[in-house]
Amino acid sequence: MHTESKVVTMNAAGGPDDEADKAATNRPIRFGESFKAVFWSFFGVRKRSDLERDAARLNPIHVVIAAFLLMAVFIGLLITVVHFVTAK
Repeated sequence: MHTESKVVTMNAAGGPDDEADKAATNRPIRFGESFKAVFWSFFGVRKRSDLERDAARLNPIHVVIAAFLLMAVFIGLLITVVHFVTAK
């Protein structure tokens, strides 16, 4: 049985220098990915590598829309919690 092995070269930064990785990095980011990036940024738990990758690919319009949507959900959640806590 013949198995094919894949050789991955490393670039100057120490990361993989693979054409598939480059293609994945260069593809346009979807709104769902922007939403996820903004969501995790609200909590401050983004990995530096994800932050750097997303910074090059994120659509600013998607980020603003996602931020306003998440802000509205957060405010609505706070109002709901306060309403239940202060209800008699």
